[in-house]
Amino acid sequence: MQFYNIKKISLVWVFSFINFIVIAQFTEQDTLRGSIGIGRQHSDITHYDITVTPNFETKSISGKNIITLIDSGINLIQIDLQQPMELDSVFLEGKPCLFKRNGNVFWVEVGSNKNTKPNIKKLTCYFHGTPKEAVHPPWDGGWIWKKDALNNPFVSVACQELGASVWFPCKDTQSDEPENGCTLTIIVPDSLVAVGNGRLVNQKKMPNNLISFTWQVKSPINNYNIVPYIGKYIHFSETYKGLNGPLNMDYWVLEQNIDKAKLQFKDAPRMMKAFEFWFGAYPFYQDGYKLVEAPHLGMEHQSAIAYGNEFTNGYLGSDLSNTGWGLKWDFIIVHESGHEWFANNITSKDIADMWIHESFTNYSETLFTEYYYGKKAANTYVQGLRSSIQNNKPIIGKYGVNNEGSGDMYNKGGNMIHTIRQVINNDKKFREILIGLNKTFYHKTVTTKGIENYISKKSGFDFSKIFDQYLRTIEIPVLEYYIDSNQLYYRFSHTVTDFKMSIRYRFDEQSTYKWITVSNEWKQINVGNITTYNFNVDPNFYIQVEAVKP
Repeated sequence: MQFYNIKKISLVWVFSFINFIVIAQFTEQDTLRGSIGIGRQHSDITHYDITVTPNFETKSISGKNIITLIDSGINLIQIDLQQPMELDSVFLEGKPCLFKRNGNVFWVEVGSNKNTKPNIKKLTCYFHGTPKEAVHPPWDGGWIWKKDALNNPFVSVACQELGASVWFPCKDTQSDEPENGCTLTIIVPDSLVAVGNGRLVNQKKMPNNLISFTWQVKSPINNYNIVPYIGKYIHFSETYKGLNGPLNMDYWVLEQNIDKAKLQFKDAPRMMKAFEFWFGAYPFYQDGYKLVEAPHLGMEHQSAIAYGNEFTNGYLGSDLSNTGWGLKWDFIIVHESGHEWFANNITSKDIADMWIHESFTNYSETLFTEYYYGKKAANTYVQGLRSSIQNNKPIIGKYGVNNEGSGDMYNKGGNMIHTIRQVINNDKKFREILIGLNKTFYHKTVTTKGIENYISKKSGFDFSKIFDQYLRTIEIPVLEYYIDSNQLYYRFSHTVTDFKMSIRYRFDEQSTYKWITVSNEWKQINVGNITTYNFNVDPNFYIQVEAVKP
């Protein structure tokens, strides 16, 4: 390691203040990325002003990020920028800073704030390099350097979990969103168009046949959502009459796909109508809503949803539920837009709690289906998703090391929410809870416990054990039962301690469902002198049912 300034100082003392907790296979770098250590504790990021110039031939980028922050006693700040990207220089209010690299982190010496009140300061970071290239985006993450069908550059970024620091210097944690948003200036050849989050606020011709596009987001935004899109784009738009008034809905697609997009993107206002009903007003009216054709399948980039679903219904033309209902609508438009409420409006502080993003958004698919095709169709759809649940590891990951949990956060998490809805047994209240979540945690970062407690409080039912069961174990509750002398005996097994849940059951398809509350202890009820003992549980509860011998 070396210092990147004219003076040389020792920062060895820094590491005595950092208590690295390395868990199992996790490293010091994982802890630096995933926790709030000494270099992150005393700064609050309020705005990013990013400028980036890509080089399509070398697949490299250069730029700067002016980071506005509130200094509440900083001496040292952690700036994240992943290898092989390089930090060239750093200036605090125009004065050069010393900095030193430690893997994917730079320790920047900024001096202490001796005032009693926090100060607003600007930290300007210049950077360059060849960022990690995504091989299979959006899953592996990085910059995406492609050509469209007409051999024009088609470039973007997808970096969820991997982190925005894969390409620009930042405080790369979901727990500190820049509350005043960001600006993103993208400099490209004047034959191309660059699209970013929010609204276009400036477009300027530059020397050497270049052009800059500056996009502005006024709302808080996750770092990984800040992305450029570069291509031979053409634009069309419409105005949606939403709950908070007129909403600009803009669409940016490659020139050759304009006709297909105008047909397929009719699902966007349908999505908006359904989700404003279920979740409340779209959270980013001031920044607008965009679908942007992307060189990968899709991502929930705030106010600039990445779309790459080939202008087909379903998920690249397939139905993930195998029920037929998933072919009635465009999966990427519905799912990724659902993230505007759950992921972008309500954001988990730690990526270990990413179920908050994915489980609710997975369930948004069911709610969209219900809004347009009825509850029976929605129930069929969500139950159909169960076939891909693996139950291989808990949905919640390890905290503090940038570790997400099982991919079951999608379909299993959605079925958990569907099960909770059954227990609440009041769709009006359930919808009020969804809307209330988006009002209470509007533009905020949250924890699992915060979401759990809100749902329990507003529903009037303690769901803590149900959350423990589905989020923190890989076991699905097994309802064991047997019938003897007109008595139905029942209990739950394979559950956490003190697990209890009410379920609906019946003995034939013509009869009405009845309620029983099932715990870990054997209970019994008299079911009378019935002619058939075809005991079944309402399949909307995500549990297993097993007949046992007394």
